[in-house]
Amino acid sequence: MAEYRVRLVARHPLAEGTMAFHFEKPEGFDHKPGQALDLSLPGHQDNPRSPDVCHTFSIVSAPHEDELLVATRMRDSTFKRALGALPIDSKLQINGPFGSLTLHKQPERAGVLIAGGIGITPFMSMLRHAAKQQTPQDLLLLYSNRRPEDAAFLAELQRLERLNPRFRLLATMTDMAHSAQPWQGETHVIDSPWLKQAITGLANPVCYVSGPPLMVEAICQALTAAGMDEENVRSESFYGY
Repeated sequence: MAEYRVRLVARHPLAEGTMAFHFEKPEGFDHKPGQALDLSLPGHQDNPRSPDVCHTFSIVSAPHEDELLVATRMRDSTFKRALGALPIDSKLQINGPFGSLTLHKQPERAGVLIAGGIGITPFMSMLRHAAKQQTPQDLLLLYSNRRPEDAAFLAELQRLERLNPRFRLLATMTDMAHSAQPWQGETHVIDSPWLKQAITGLANPVCYVSGPPLMVEAICQALTAAGMDEENVRSESFYGY
């Protein structure tokens, strides 16, 4: 795993409580869609692995893009406060890429991506890459949020669905009673019957689950109940996001 210095070039809100951070892509950095990096704040060489200094992020940007993009919920932690306060042009250290939550190499098998909240981030790189390459693989994304206000990248995902005829988006909002925005789509939790219905007709699918630990555990159990073999389910839990 290589070490690089990067410059913060921009940041902006993606959804309520969620921010995107854009960095210059260093020369020689090459990642696979779905991989991650470690980001370390400047000026903390005394304890570089402390959670107050270093954090792991999935890479949102696709390999063909000329920047590195990460996104995170901005909860009240020492690291998140410091990251949010960094001036533009700050220099940071990254280590990576790493991680095995990458799409299988059998395009004849469908990929089912299941995300809760900020767990969408590793899938963004996959879906951007697939749209750019027009890969001949069926991809289905089930994306759960409480409200449209909380759904990072929702507009981009809808655009990617239009760009890629092999990609289908099924988004659901589970707490519309507390939403100020309209929503005409699904409003129930991702459960076993809905999963079974959604994947019906897909060619020998492999499922990928990403999100908060309790959500990931529940979805993996629901996939098993829906008849999915555990060998065809891969997952990644996002702790402390």
